[in-house]
Amino acid sequence: MHKIEVNIVNNSSNPLPAYATAGSAGMDLRANITAPVTLESLERQLVPTGLFIELPKGYEAQIRPRSGMAINQGITCLNSPGTVDSDYRGEIKVILINLSNEAQQIKHGDRIAQMVICKVEQAALQLVQNLNETERGEGGFGHTGKR
Repeated sequence: MHKIEVNIVNNSSNPLPAYATAGSAGMDLRANITAPVTLESLERQLVPTGLFIELPKGYEAQIRPRSGMAINQGITCLNSPGTVDSDYRGEIKVILINLSNEAQQIKHGDRIAQMVICKVEQAALQLVQNLNETERGEGGFGHTGKR
């Protein structure tokens, strides 16, 4: 597996993000908060991590929900996956929403999201009058059915 170096500043008391297993795609991000945050049902909040990264050009960090939080607490990330661009130098923050019917609490150090580092390409758009036809054509939004 190819590894790239990513510079990181950790202004929290939490450990650096790390891969949980040899095959993990994402690293867990932890809440960096001074007091617990309560998310009421359908409430969203921006939760800081205390982390700042410097990605190489041609890479992005995708911020994604954690499946355990989603199934156990009904908490997920809005704007998912969130993109951290290679030229962004601000703090990584996570937009969390509580989709459960009950208030949920986030504490300092809780694992709130995962970060996946991905290679990206920039496109050179070419203005044309028509696109090549395919068998699928304009079919979308479930046009192939459930089965």
